[in-house]
Amino acid sequence: MRVARLLSTLVLTAHGSADPRSAAVTHAVAGRIRRLRPWLDVRAAFLERSEPNLRDVLAGVDGGVVVPFLLADAFHARIDIPSMIEDSGAAVEQARVLGEDPALLWVLRQRLAEAGASPEDDALGVIVVAVGSSSDIANARTATVARELIAGTRWAGTEVAFATGPHPSITEAAESLRAGGAERLVIAPWFLAHGLITDRVAAFAAAQGIPMAEPLGSHNLVAATVLDRYDALRRARVAA
Repeated sequence: MRVARLLSTLVLTAHGSADPRSAAVTHAVAGRIRRLRPWLDVRAAFLERSEPNLRDVLAGVDGGVVVPFLLADAFHARIDIPSMIEDSGAAVEQARVLGEDPALLWVLRQRLAEAGASPEDDALGVIVVAVGSSSDIANARTATVARELIAGTRWAGTEVAFATGPHPSITEAAESLRAGGAERLVIAPWFLAHGLITDRVAAFAAAQGIPMAEPLGSHNLVAATVLDRYDALRRARVAA
């Protein structure tokens, strides 16, 4: 079937970072996807700073789906990736970003539990820290993570904070939670991997005496979310 051939490769595409820990998570998630679907051709690619570059990967792809390994539907997903796909001339299509998927929220809750945060702690305030975007729409969607995360818990509150760009800052979010009655705080990084930005957040957390959970990282539910994006596009093309 023509559609099956055209979508036979999954190109997991991350931004890339000067920090090797970031690329390591992308490659690890690609490996999990291969184990979940050994018949699928899975390739990792990056927009910059890490190898292999998306342009180079697309040069060797004869039909496939580019799945952005990104949480926010912002500049990189809307401009960078489509531009590189168009320039390559490759017969590939772009799936949606991972976004605020319930499976990723489950992983974030698990990371908080690993950091010692109990859902029964009614004096706990959780700061969800994200990178921040020039897109107000993307930032508004990221803010929903904090609102969804508190469901089913007794926490004193949750707030989103942005490590770069827009407000509120981490300091502002911490002040808001304390003013609302939180006696203890914990930082939940809404990041896929460690990198230079999460290191700055960790330094702030250490200086303020605030525990910080791990990023989402390599997890089967992260891999499953990537496959959900691939499958959604594939189903749409088969139906069409």
